[in-house]
Amino acid sequence: MNDKIKSLEGRLIVSCQALENEPLHSDFIMGRMALAAKEGGACGIRANTIVDIKEIQRQVDLPIIGIIKRVYPDSEVYITPTMDEVDALVNAGVDIIALDATNRPRPNNRSLKDFFGDVRAKYPDVLFMADCSTEEEAIFADELGFDFIGTTMVGYTKESEGLRIEENDFEILRNILAKVKHKVIAEGNINTPEKCKRVIELGAFSVVVGSIITRPQLITKEFSKVLEKV
Repeated sequence: MNDKIKSLEGRLIVSCQALENEPLHSDFIMGRMALAAKEGGACGIRANTIVDIKEIQRQVDLPIIGIIKRVYPDSEVYITPTMDEVDALVNAGVDIIALDATNRPRPNNRSLKDFFGDVRAKYPDVLFMADCSTEEEAIFADELGFDFIGTTMVGYTKESEGLRIEENDFEILRNILAKVKHKVIAEGNINTPEKCKRVIELGAFSVVVGSIITRPQLITKEFSKVLEKV
């Protein structure tokens, strides 16, 4: 592990993403969002799409977890789902590539095991992060040899429906930490400084925070909903 990746240990990674249907969708804005995150103390960035990543690279020298969200008609997997997205992220020079590691068929009905086997064979020296939704998926991704295990998808799949990462003092995270050998990155609905601190105390390598920092429309909605009840 190089010094750039080691600098993420115990620190904050900010997810700077805006989809096409969102008001902040712009590589210019995401670049400035990453710069603002760095000024606020973030030590890493998670970003989606090559155009956003290249702009972020121009603005900050922080390590980047890169993804490409792309929907294929034959699969529910949309985070770096095929080799095409992996190739693009490698060529963009991101520091870590994250991909969906849930127990769902990938495009062309490929299993995660077969797909990641091809990915690792092609790029043996690239660091990969597994975006998981359950404890079982995390253990399987660890066995496959992902460099980082993420809780990114907890609560976002049918298999994890109803799960919340913070339940029972982050029970799912604690179980994963106890059962995997690779480093764990806590991510998904970590929306307060207290939660951020707690996952690091429990042993997560680092923590990714997104919407509560970089999606103002969602932050505004929480304030507006409260006033609707007055």
